[in-house]
Amino acid sequence: MPDHILKSHDSEHHRLQEEMLRMGEMAAAQLEAALDVVQRRDDKAAERIIANDEAIDALEHEVSHDVMKLALRGPLARDLREILSAIRIAADIERIGDYAANVAKRSLALNMSPPLPHVGGLHAIGTLAVKQLRDVLQAYRTNDVEAATRVRERDAEIDAAYTGLFRELLTYMMEDARAITPCTHLLFMAKNLERIGDHATNIAENVWYLVRGEETLPPRDKRDETSTTGAP
Repeated sequence: MPDHILKSHDSEHHRLQEEMLRMGEMAAAQLEAALDVVQRRDDKAAERIIANDEAIDALEHEVSHDVMKLALRGPLARDLREILSAIRIAADIERIGDYAANVAKRSLALNMSPPLPHVGGLHAIGTLAVKQLRDVLQAYRTNDVEAATRVRERDAEIDAAYTGLFRELLTYMMEDARAITPCTHLLFMAKNLERIGDHATNIAENVWYLVRGEETLPPRDKRDETSTTGAP
């Protein structure tokens, strides 16, 4: 293959990766902002976060366009893995952006009730989720399978934190019926954050696939025990 074609091909691969990372950073910033507005009870800031979700959606369309350009060039096996991984990772990041927007939307309803002490627990789960996302984006940037595997293994921490908060909120609702509505909003927000952790895990598994192909992933621990108690 001529050098100028190879250089163009490499440039398109680099552009795709940079778009993916920019999209991931936007989602991480959205998530951090959503956690902040929950604590500050800032309705106007929450509305801005909800509106900004469209920017992540638009970038996903750009990624899809660039993926198609690469696919039409007749890619090799490694290129095919990169294309498939990009499609999957872009979808995961888009969903993360949606969940961050959902947290902001729920904060508007939550702000109609007196502050709950459990917001700190929600923030703790969110902090774990942000770290997972940023770490897995770095693993994707560097094709670091070991770092991606660590992210995948740490998802159990989010599961455990979510299960703990879920049980606390159920107890609180049983003790005080007036807390049912705000606690329900918190439960859904916490579930959104737990799902963000799952999507970060999906990205980690796609980094593995990108580098290792069909090689079997090691088993991992899961600690979300809320299904036995009817989680939202």
